[in-house]
Amino acid sequence: MTQVGEGQEAEETAPPVMTFGAPTAGEILAERYELVEHINNDSAGRLVWRGVDVVLRRPVAVVLRYPGGDSATEMLQAAVAASRVIHPNLVGVYDAIDEDERAYVVREWVDGNSLRELVADGPLDPARATAIGNAVASALAAVHATGMVHGNVHPGTAMISDDGRVVLADARTDGADSQENDIRAVGGILYFALTGHWPHAEAPLRGATAGHGRAAIPDAVRDASGAIAAPRQVRAGVPAYLDDLTMDLLDAEIAPPSSDVLAAELARLDVPAEDHFLDQTGTIRFTADPGDDPSPLAAAGGRKVAVGIAGLLAVALVGLLIGISALGGDDKSPNTEPVARPSNSAPSSQASAPAPAVGKLSVEEVRIIDPDSKLRDELDDAEKVIDGNEDKGWGTDTYTTANFGNRKKGMGVLIDLGAPHTVKSVQAILSSTGASAELFWGEADFPSTSSGDKQLVASYKNRIGQPFEEHDGTTMTFNGFNPEQKYQYLLFWITKLPASDLKIDVQEIKVQGS
Repeated sequence: MTQVGEGQEAEETAPPVMTFGAPTAGEILAERYELVEHINNDSAGRLVWRGVDVVLRRPVAVVLRYPGGDSATEMLQAAVAASRVIHPNLVGVYDAIDEDERAYVVREWVDGNSLRELVADGPLDPARATAIGNAVASALAAVHATGMVHGNVHPGTAMISDDGRVVLADARTDGADSQENDIRAVGGILYFALTGHWPHAEAPLRGATAGHGRAAIPDAVRDASGAIAAPRQVRAGVPAYLDDLTMDLLDAEIAPPSSDVLAAELARLDVPAEDHFLDQTGTIRFTADPGDDPSPLAAAGGRKVAVGIAGLLAVALVGLLIGISALGGDDKSPNTEPVARPSNSAPSSQASAPAPAVGKLSVEEVRIIDPDSKLRDELDDAEKVIDGNEDKGWGTDTYTTANFGNRKKGMGVLIDLGAPHTVKSVQAILSSTGASAELFWGEADFPSTSSGDKQLVASYKNRIGQPFEEHDGTTMTFNGFNPEQKYQYLLFWITKLPASDLKIDVQEIKVQGS
């Protein structure tokens, strides 16, 4: 088990660490964080410790810097900014403290390895590489949605926990980088996962390799002109669609998509092999202005320059609508009874209709799901979670323990959008921190009874994204939706109450989509 502090291990050129007044095992910082074990030093000379939050009794990572004060401003500002972005694929930042003689950041402890350590045993299979790239792009989409830049995406900051969760650590927010570089770094993550080589060694993205263990990561294979070899040229078995996507992201002549579009594309490709989905469709391509000269890398690698990803998405949508209209236009079946459409089917439309804009979706109805209750006395005020007022909402009773007094497996809010929609994200705003919850989707509603609620919970097994466990923020954002699927019924399911309050209020639920 390895914990990579701030995403990096020490290298030979790391600055010397100040040892005067250095911490010792058993010391408690800020009357809360007990230092347990010194793990390593990162490339900037910061000390990385495994610790314990003695208040919440959870493991933490503590990254200390000597001295504090002005020299620690960038580290502390980055930590404060990162703490405001809550996402399952981002390492949680819990605290940032400056004591003048030293400063330290307290963050989530991740039992696992960095991508750099994982690939040390050999390149990953394409499916796992795609899943990791998807997780990193999803994390960046959450960061970029706030207008911030991560600025430090590379195999040392991409971490894979022992339970398979992929998280991105060590954001830098000093303004010296760009969202575009973040996105191109995802191409580097894919390339490294597929080949074991890092493609930015000669001209690194800031924070990616320079001064961060560059010697420990092999450079990409290059030709005489310095152009890197495609993953399929380095190892066998890399699918063409993944090879093309990776090389497009690394090609400076091709404008990259936004991080949320890239995340959606990688999610589209990250499907079980038995579905044969990947055999039927390749990657959606993106490029610079069609009037520009072709990319030298594209010419050298035999890759064709295609139209932009947004245009292809619109073309694909129009083609789908034309196909639906064509299939339905000549139907002369005498059966005129209405047919129930599953939630992942698209309604018919005119072929000339423009692609729908992304925005807030109207929720037709919400109700409380409480399958384990006999009294059913906590069902009132459900409508307050969609009234636009974050000061008022629906709340549970106060229980004796965080797991609903050992009387319930959970409670939830059923969201009915009225009709199938493309959904981008669901945001649940809660009254306090420390709750755990999940989001599921299903294809039907059930009667508002204990029996009906039991049937609903049993049938809603399709989870959206990863669950939030003992969540440190008051806002949970679920954005793991399939962009090619339609959703009508969503279930926000609370699995654990905050230990501090033993109750939770859902102040507002917001659904974004088209």
